Amino acid sequence: MTACVSANAAAEQCRFVQEKVEREACYQRQEAARADRQKAQAAREAEQSKPLEPMASDDVTLARAMRGICRGC
Repeated sequence: MTACVSANAAAEQCRFVQEKVEREACYQRQEAARADRQKAQAAREAEQSKPLEPMASDDVTLARAMRGICRGC
């Protein structure tokens, strides 16, 4: 919540910069910071979406081994 407020406050500061070159530089810095935040958020989401223990290959191997076992012949 505070990050959103500070980001909005920073946007307001750029709007009131008198020099066009400085204002454009301020907007570019904000855009770069926003892109970095989005990349970090995407990385966190990708990390959270990974299973804790990837077992797919182990499950396939175990299933193949189980097919060869006689079940109550």
